[in-house]
Amino acid sequence: MQPETSQYPTGSSKTIKIQCGHAALGGDLTVPEEARGLVVFAHGSGSSRYSSRNRYVASELRAHARVATLLMDLLSEQEEGVDEWSREYRFDIDLLGERVVRAVDWSASNPSTRDLSLGLFGASTGAAAALVAAARRVEHVHAVVSRGGRPDLAAASLASVRAPTLLVVGANDTTVIGLNLAAKRKIVSAQCRLEIVEGATHLFEEPGTLEQVAKLASTWFDRYL
Repeated sequence: MQPETSQYPTGSSKTIKIQCGHAALGGDLTVPEEARGLVVFAHGSGSSRYSSRNRYVASELRAHARVATLLMDLLSEQEEGVDEWSREYRFDIDLLGERVVRAVDWSASNPSTRDLSLGLFGASTGAAAALVAAARRVEHVHAVVSRGGRPDLAAASLASVRAPTLLVVGANDTTVIGLNLAAKRKIVSAQCRLEIVEGATHLFEEPGTLEQVAKLASTWFDRYL
């Protein structure tokens, strides 16, 4: 059961398209009144911008950190169909990272978001894609949060990350804790903190655990955006 979303001023909300080579990727952009920043969400493998967990976190960020949010697909509908049976794309971090880069570039040029300080929120493999984008766009990305992430998949990019980075992992997700600890040691040019949520597994399905993720992310983005 997912936690209830907060009541918040929705502001301006619209569906957008970002062209990435041959792929047109859908996104949901919501800009509350007096937004102080923008957080782009990169979902994990086998998910999409309709991820209930990411949408919950996005609603909490709009309410408590006063940021706009962009939840986007990293694969086109055709690619999702192929990936569903072949898993061809879900671990292609170079491709997914480039898609997040395109979202960063779009946000930096779009009139409704270009003046907002930018952060990235990545879940699972989406966290690796977010870190790749942070390394490639150091002038635009000012903060990163990873939820149950696989930053090890972005190992070649970690030393180039300059944005303050928060790694959030469930206490019962022991393998991923180890991967995050190893990745933290490679993020040498930015502040990096690891937060372990007690009682949580990889998907943060346990009561109260996703709320903790949202609170940690809100505090992080409030500080750095």
